[in-house]
Amino acid sequence: MSQVPLSWFLVLSALLFALGVAGFLFRRNIITVFMSIELMLNAVNLSFIAFAYQHKDVSGHLFVFFVMVVAAAEAAVGLAIILTVFKNRATLNIDDISSMKD
Repeated sequence: MSQVPLSWFLVLSALLFALGVAGFLFRRNIITVFMSIELMLNAVNLSFIAFAYQHKDVSGHLFVFFVMVVAAAEAAVGLAIILTVFKNRATLNIDDISSMKD
């Protein structure tokens, strides 16, 4: 039985992370930026799991659980902020939301 090489997981993780960075830098919608951050966190999780499986070590799994907890907290707080911004500004465009101007 053949296994998938570690390099394939790392390439997939790098592609997912690059897509997340591109979405973060080039998109103007807060929801899309938020999803891009989550995509980057999941790309890092994939790398952690791949290395943990390759080295037969549990510490990679522990890091993944920590990142998942941080991502869940970020999702809760981030969505609350996004809903408040939308309620006050009636837009989710990043260029239109500058609280320092008003």
